[in-house]
Amino acid sequence: MRIMAFDYGTKRIGIAVTDPMQIIATALTTVHPDEIFRFLQDYLRTEQVETFVVGKPLQMDGSASQSAQYVVGFVRKLRKTFPTINVVEVDERFTSKMASQVIAQSGKNKSKRQDKSLIDTVSATIILQTFMETKI
Repeated sequence: MRIMAFDYGTKRIGIAVTDPMQIIATALTTVHPDEIFRFLQDYLRTEQVETFVVGKPLQMDGSASQSAQYVVGFVRKLRKTFPTINVVEVDERFTSKMASQVIAQSGKNKSKRQDKSLIDTVSATIILQTFMETKI
């Protein structure tokens, strides 16, 4: 079974997923928030997911950020729509900055480095990788 991670945003949701053996985290796609539940229902028809990992937006002092309210609603709807799938929240501080650094180090041109969809999927991958490392 796979683990799927989300970098939730009000414009895009970056999604990453593990392989079935849960060894490798891979960027999957970005989806508009209005389309996420349709996307998940389609995805779950062909793939088994045991855990959803959602990036929890926190301030430097550990308090909830302004965007946390949207993530709370998303998590609540995930749990209601997919009650058999475990939902875990993890600290997502610095993931966008780390994603930008990873993309820059990969040698991508400037337009690719500024591609918000790419940043969101790489951020979701970092969230997933962090979860996998702490799960061991």
